[in-house]
Amino acid sequence: MINFRYHVVSLTAVFLALAIGLVVGTAALNGPVADSLKENVNALRKDNQQMRQSVNSMQKELELEEDFAAEMAPVVLPGKLAGRRVLVLDLPSGRKHTDGVVKMLEQAGANITGRIDLQDKFINPDSNNNLLELAVTAGRPSSAPPSGLPGNGHGVETSSALLASVLLDRPAGSPPVTDADRKAVLSAYSTSGYLTAEDKVTTSAEAVVLVSGQPYVDKDSAKEDESVVKVAEQFDRAGGAIVVAGNGSAGGNVVAVVRGDPVLSQSISTVDNANTVQGQLVTALALVQQLTEKKAGQYGVGDNAAALLPKLPQ
Repeated sequence: MINFRYHVVSLTAVFLALAIGLVVGTAALNGPVADSLKENVNALRKDNQQMRQSVNSMQKELELEEDFAAEMAPVVLPGKLAGRRVLVLDLPSGRKHTDGVVKMLEQAGANITGRIDLQDKFINPDSNNNLLELAVTAGRPSSAPPSGLPGNGHGVETSSALLASVLLDRPAGSPPVTDADRKAVLSAYSTSGYLTAEDKVTTSAEAVVLVSGQPYVDKDSAKEDESVVKVAEQFDRAGGAIVVAGNGSAGGNVVAVVRGDPVLSQSISTVDNANTVQGQLVTALALVQQLTEKKAGQYGVGDNAAALLPKLPQ
């Protein structure tokens, strides 16, 4: 019979053997393993330094490209949009780029008829019924509520159609929109918190630039992205030239949707890098192409862009 003392001696021998093995193994491998680890650490450190230098170099190149575009704008833009009446419409996702777009349009000689900042409330699906009602109650004071508005129950689509009808030139043969009509509609939407008019809109426009950004990412993102496209569609259908100045061309944003639609892409121009000076310059050139050649194009550096910028006739 095996007694307790035997178990103690056996376990002691096992642990002693393990301890001796660890000591011998560590002594044998410590040199090669340590040297290998040091080599790997040094290599990673060098790679990290090279990557940091590459990032700094690319950042410097980007800054130089921005400077180049800013210096080229006064060379290529003056007179290109002289006398053209342009409305600037922006969304919260692209608002921080709007000033740069406006600057380029003004350098080209455009007459900015107004800047309308659409608020998130306008895009929010919860506002659907209120927007439908407002599209009727905000009718022009000198006539009956407007007819011919979309009747499919989409509040953003219906309200966008109404806004386009008072902000853009009316079709030939249609009665003109008076300043009082325009003021009444804008005041109704502004008072309800759906938009802000940065400048007093005193006349209709023949073209519109819609400044947008990245797609929405909240729980209602699909509906909100769809609503942004509805805005572009309705201003396009109103008959004016339209350029969507965006940031990126993927993930469901308006630029991606327009480029993927065989109908919309024939009448709406897009610029996918309007968050840069280069893209803001190209936005003005794309509008020149729209107004002078009646031609839409897809420009920038993202997916499905046809070129960096349009080729304009001399």
